[in-house]
Amino acid sequence: MSARRYRSTVACHSCRQRKVRCSLNVTGVPCIRCAQDHADCVVDARNKTVRNHRRHIPTRQRLRPSPSNSPSNRAGVYPVESNTIHSSPHIEASPRPALHHGSVESPVVTGSRNSESGERFTIQDEERNGLEIAEAALGKPEQAGQVPFYTGDKTGITSTLTLCTPGETLPRHLLIPSHAATSLLEEDRFYLTNKGVFSLPGEEACNSLLQAYFRHVHPIMPVIEVDHILHFFHIGRLREYNLLLVWSVFFVAVNFVPYNICELEGYESRKAMKAAMYSRAKCMYDNGGERNKIVLLQASLLLGFWHSEMDEHGQPWYWTGISVTLCQILGLHRDPDAARYNTSISDRQRHFWRRLWWTCFFRDRWLSLTLGRPLRIDLDDCDVPMPSVADMLSDLPDVPEPMFAMFIPHDLSLLAEYWVLLMNMSRLLGAVLAMNYKTIRPKPSQGQVEALEADILRCRPPDRRDTGLSRPARFYLYHLQLHYQATLIVLYRPYATEAPDDLSPARQEQWQQTIRRKADSAASRTNDILDVLAEENLLEYALPMTPPLLIPAMQMHLLNCRSGSPLARRLRLSKLNVCMMVMEEFQKVYTVASIYRVIFAKGIQQVCPEEAAETNNAAVSVSVPTAAPAPAPPNVVAPPISHELELGTEMDGMVDALLDGSTTLNFWETWGQLWE
Repeated sequence: MSARRYRSTVACHSCRQRKVRCSLNVTGVPCIRCAQDHADCVVDARNKTVRNHRRHIPTRQRLRPSPSNSPSNRAGVYPVESNTIHSSPHIEASPRPALHHGSVESPVVTGSRNSESGERFTIQDEERNGLEIAEAALGKPEQAGQVPFYTGDKTGITSTLTLCTPGETLPRHLLIPSHAATSLLEEDRFYLTNKGVFSLPGEEACNSLLQAYFRHVHPIMPVIEVDHILHFFHIGRLREYNLLLVWSVFFVAVNFVPYNICELEGYESRKAMKAAMYSRAKCMYDNGGERNKIVLLQASLLLGFWHSEMDEHGQPWYWTGISVTLCQILGLHRDPDAARYNTSISDRQRHFWRRLWWTCFFRDRWLSLTLGRPLRIDLDDCDVPMPSVADMLSDLPDVPEPMFAMFIPHDLSLLAEYWVLLMNMSRLLGAVLAMNYKTIRPKPSQGQVEALEADILRCRPPDRRDTGLSRPARFYLYHLQLHYQATLIVLYRPYATEAPDDLSPARQEQWQQTIRRKADSAASRTNDILDVLAEENLLEYALPMTPPLLIPAMQMHLLNCRSGSPLARRLRLSKLNVCMMVMEEFQKVYTVASIYRVIFAKGIQQVCPEEAAETNNAAVSVSVPTAAPAPAPPNVVAPPISHELELGTEMDGMVDALLDGSTTLNFWETWGQLWE
């Protein structure tokens, strides 16, 4: 059956020249064909009575890429998938700033012919996206790309094209053209406004928070491009940087700002200010419409430092899982130059991607140890090169000169060396966890244990105490040493109670005694490091991952309290209590330290009740007033547990886990079971 053909009453110049139907009556300016061809849609003056349909433009309308020297590109605010929010250049701007793009709604369909037109446009747009991927993979793109796209390994999306190019290897990491992002709906913007997302702290607080981030967090978590954020702060337009990243940076930096900054912003404590910053960052993550996966990865890595009893302390694992997923979606686990040098990827991107990947890897390994969860990243699937100092320093040359001395540590190059060493140590920790703690694993031989031990010993951090180091640099050196001792203890601890099968029975006991001495020595050195941190007043620099680094040593001290003479048990108990006192200091800032402390307090009460009671009595007796009162000695037993936490025999399972020499302690799962 033939269909009657209708002539459009209005058409643009391009469609008239081609003698094809124009969609102006449906879509307004531009028409569908001009939008697809990236051409100007010109309409005669006599046709200006055309109804304005801009609000009905499909959301996937294409944009030309921004110039490379535009502020958005310089600041890492990618026009590709980002919904960064603009406002006035002043920090104290109105809480309802304008958005990058106007509100975009779905096209209104009024009939079957319009429905067919809209569907045809969508299909053509999807096919064009596939064509862009294919052209980029073949190295013949029509348009420069900005969006990172990973095709996958040998069975990935472009594997078919390898059949057309025998003997050649196609790149897996591509940059495809950008597309317009869906802007915030009015109701979403209203919600974000009410949540305070658009109201940044005052200029003094912003300055303090950025200084805290770059001096305390960035050297161990280099996930922000330094020159981008400092450029916007320098010109007084921090609000125009990506707000999701701004709040994420502020959230992790709160721990290190002076208390008067918290008071100035109206908060009663750092914990309250940190909770508010996290709430705004998460609100932006969930409702801000951010589509740039690099930005989402940066934010998820920073938000992974959130601990709260309200969510059963599961957020670090949750956010790190998102980070790992985003890394694998983007292909950051693979070397973009594995087959051949990938000319579409810049050196700056290479440096930055490696920083993001190895930071994600670092979090995966140490959270797996702390939370007793399986490793998410399998290094057998990865070939990205190990990081270098150059990766950490790659974005410093473009930092504005006035900002460099104000924000960047003068010894950042040395801190970068520590960071590279920490990444190597994290790789070895993963090998230890895979060898000793996997549910299904072959029993390692003596040679395997000793070979891994030798690799760890070669990764030993420097012992120097250079007086020229800044206070943050001294802390990071000691912090690196804490990681090193924890890795050794995790390696040795299972073999205090078991021995490899390839050892003869005559040698097993001697080998186990040697291993126990090494584990005890590593635990004692952990105490020595804590002594130095307290003596030099460096505990205030503790990071969110610092309290968990004490757990392996504390477990060894508690295990040793079960054996030996009464004096030996008291000496070991005193070592444990040094860790408890340091953990008490961490409680002021980190919620997780309170959980650790109460669990070990209950363990002490059950393992050595006599020593605990004797020490408590001694502390009470010396506190009786005398003619010349002397200061009471430190209480060498953990403080009593509050009434709400008197769980009695329900804690026995957790204490058993503490004393199990062959497993890592899963605090959070056991804790959740107790409360249930």
